[in-house]
Amino acid sequence: MNDVFTHLESEVRGYCRGWPTVFTTARGSRITAEDGREYLDFFAGAGTLNYGHNNPLLKRRLLDYLAADSVVHSLDMYTAAKRTFLERFEEVVLKPRGLDYKVQFPGPAGNHAVEAALKLARKYTGRETVVSFTNAFHGMTLGALAVTGNSMKRTGAGVPLGHGVAMPYDNYLDGRTPDFLLFETMLDDSGSGLDKPAAVIVETVQGEGGINAATAEWLRGLADLCRRHEILLIVDDVQMGCGRTGAFFSFEEAGIVPDIVCLSKSLSGYGLPFAVTLMRRDLDVWEPGEHNGTFRGFNPAFVTAVGALEEYWTGETLEKQTLAKGELVERGLNEIALTHAGAIDTVRGRGLAWGLVMRDPDLAPRVCGEAFARGLLMETSGPEGEVVKLLPPLTTSEAELAHGLEIIADSVTAVRDAVAV
Repeated sequence: MNDVFTHLESEVRGYCRGWPTVFTTARGSRITAEDGREYLDFFAGAGTLNYGHNNPLLKRRLLDYLAADSVVHSLDMYTAAKRTFLERFEEVVLKPRGLDYKVQFPGPAGNHAVEAALKLARKYTGRETVVSFTNAFHGMTLGALAVTGNSMKRTGAGVPLGHGVAMPYDNYLDGRTPDFLLFETMLDDSGSGLDKPAAVIVETVQGEGGINAATAEWLRGLADLCRRHEILLIVDDVQMGCGRTGAFFSFEEAGIVPDIVCLSKSLSGYGLPFAVTLMRRDLDVWEPGEHNGTFRGFNPAFVTAVGALEEYWTGETLEKQTLAKGELVERGLNEIALTHAGAIDTVRGRGLAWGLVMRDPDLAPRVCGEAFARGLLMETSGPEGEVVKLLPPLTTSEAELAHGLEIIADSVTAVRDAVAV
């Protein structure tokens, strides 16, 4: 491999260390290296490629748009591409779900959507504190880090991270304490030291935190608590939105309506940078230009996002397929866990986001390494990197899922055999 990467690229690079090859082309659920080897992708750009690599239905629209010399960069100027996206997003996503959100384009990435949400919540309420949850991950900028749980990522900030308080996520205490007992007690006690929060921010499924899936009952309880205490509820759907758990929004199953929603990753449908912050109409108290950014009007992403909405979300087909494929993956992982009960603690997830939780955290990266050697891309997650994480594109075929599960089974076996020697 050309050593230009180690010579010039910062030591902060991460994923490439587990996948030491140079990739060149990709299509669907497969990505090819320059040596010609093909890999099955159960990483999907950390959830950015829900519709696969270079989806041909979206690529055609993108190529036609660019070939016509259409506007690419526009800040927040009005463009035809933005208008079409807003119209179709309302028609296909918001209205059918009875949602009446305003749409903010905060910048190209998920952390931009989170930062805008936090800033807006504080501006609207006049309060500073934001409550997050154990093992949460919301981004690497300072505001997002303040509501992130991972100590290594928080330490990287280099400055104190204030105005955030962490509460136990669903089942964090293994059912030993009733849901929200600590949170509600502290809210009701003037001596607790907890200032009344501006907002609560939550992932319905914690991806980087280890594929911890909150129950619908817990989410409804959280929404009720926020409503009773007049605290804004922010759902970070950056990784789990756009169909990852089945429905377009991951919170739909719980029947809750957040005050603010953060979307990014697969929103463009094509891997192009694109994020939005959705807010209740009455929360839109921004002054013109009060929160802005250079790349908040990336028109090619509007085009492919419209393509994704029209091709995949005008009916229920994708949602049903995702849930069915999720059941297939769950069954396969449970079989692997049963075979290797001494090494695997549990299987958890929703839709097409799954985690294989290893008893020894050191085994998870080794399993992913063995999988890479066999032609499968996966990453680890969890506070100790103990979870083998699966995020295949939603368009992955059942045959490809079955093949990937076979590779995972072989990889776990290889790691266990090596440990036993």
